[in-house]
Amino acid sequence: MLTRQEAIEVCLRLPRAYEDYPFEDPNWTIMRHHGNRKMFAAIYARQGHIWLNLKADPMWGDLWKQNWPAVVPAYHMNKQHWISVILDGSMTEEEVFRLICDSHALTAPRPRVKK
Repeated sequence: MLTRQEAIEVCLRLPRAYEDYPFEDPNWTIMRHHGNRKMFAAIYARQGHIWLNLKADPMWGDLWKQNWPAVVPAYHMNKQHWISVILDGSMTEEEVFRLICDSHALTAPRPRVKK
């Protein structure tokens, strides 16, 4: 996965996901959940590559950042809870898809608790 369109298509495989363009800057594609409209991925071009901002459990995010050079602190996001993944070809599509799935799960709508 190296292109914006490939990243969007991978995100759209997930349940109730849709793409959004909320900014005046067409460089940013935001992937959201139907139901709560929360973002689970931001897709953008930077420094000659496509980047993904993804939510990550802080412990797992640190592990990914320590072991994969393409995973860095999130660009323009909370650095504790978000990571950036640079689609430079150094990670497999399966590895990137796992990170996207984790982000999707962390931001998914939660069932309402009846009181």
